[in-house]
Amino acid sequence: MSKKHKPTLPYDQRPYRPGIGLVLLNAQGLAFVAQRIDTPGNSWQFPQGGIDEGEDPRATALREMEEEIGTNKAEIIAESAAWISYDLPPEIADRSWKGRYRGQTQKWFCARFTGADSDIDLDTEHPEFCRWQWMALDEVPALIIPFKRALYDTVVAEFLPLARTIALR
Repeated sequence: MSKKHKPTLPYDQRPYRPGIGLVLLNAQGLAFVAQRIDTPGNSWQFPQGGIDEGEDPRATALREMEEEIGTNKAEIIAESAAWISYDLPPEIADRSWKGRYRGQTQKWFCARFTGADSDIDLDTEHPEFCRWQWMALDEVPALIIPFKRALYDTVVAEFLPLARTIALR
């Protein structure tokens, strides 16, 4: 690690980076999930990202969706009751975000996709994903890297009733 990226605080004293996560559901109640480009193995996740200084979390969710999957065709239908945090493993935390954070605390949103599959374009200005698919929301946590799995279990439990309601329409 270069000197300029050396963490300034010990791991357990670092704050959490504020961020958002987005569960995007199609008309069948299936969830959008994408495979990360920068993580070895079979690492999948929902769109997510950091909140800019002074930015509203809801606006962040819509911005991140467009930046990561190339579409803005969705409407937010729910918001998590609480902020949900996860810790990065220390060796990853020392490299991520210049070692300033121990993990993230995220506000999660659930959105209904209003476009067509052809509106999704992973070839964005700064691509994060190499492929994507729709799948049953309750199957997603099995695809997630272990240190984020408990967070995904919480998010899925909160939004699964919405996915099932959409699927019944």
